[in-house]
Amino acid sequence: MKIVSARAEHSEGDLVSIAGERAVCDRRGVLYFPDYGLLAVSDLHLEKGSSLARRGTLAPPYDTAATLLRLQAVIADYRPEIVVSLGDSFHDGEGAARMHAAFRAQLEALMAGRDWFWVAGNHDPEAPAGLPGETVREIMIGALSFRHEPSPERAEGEISGHLHPCARIVQRGRSVRRRCFAGDGGRMIMPAFGAYTGSLNVLDRAYAGLFRHESLMAYMLGARRIFALPGSMLQPG
Repeated sequence: MKIVSARAEHSEGDLVSIAGERAVCDRRGVLYFPDYGLLAVSDLHLEKGSSLARRGTLAPPYDTAATLLRLQAVIADYRPEIVVSLGDSFHDGEGAARMHAAFRAQLEALMAGRDWFWVAGNHDPEAPAGLPGETVREIMIGALSFRHEPSPERAEGEISGHLHPCARIVQRGRSVRRRCFAGDGGRMIMPAFGAYTGSLNVLDRAYAGLFRHESLMAYMLGARRIFALPGSMLQPG
């Protein structure tokens, strides 16, 4: 059995249970499952900047570099045997082909020596061109299932992305809105990891029926730690 490092448990994230499986909610927006040596990341949206530029929207072309640098840091910390990228890894179906050779080499170096699964997303439904790894619609490991979009029906053990959750709280007259993991002990929706990705409040109607209301928790990403907030504390907006 793999044991997650003390640094991972206490400095970078909170240890939680999802359908009975141990997971670390890392403040940088990834999930690590120590019993499987598995790192999950969602909604990288690589090459979003170049995609926007092709459509006439000017955006600094730095998103892929920034996202890969952050991904490199979490992989170096956890040294996973398995990486699951939960869809929308690229902002469009041609993103992998457009990727600069230096970024491609950096990504391939991160993939080397480990099992890597690309879960098909709505932005990138096909395998990324010229990259290793296995493209799947869904993958099941232990009590867990990994997919891009959350199932509308009750799905115990499901880990998904797509909705880019965030949470908002108001304390002492101050409003704080940050990306978060959203879960109820049975399933988890991951925050978007990509540098240019937006977010959607977990109280939005898009989440209706996905969680047991009384068990909803938002694990808000802080600068130095995760903040575990019960649903009763959350505010819309």
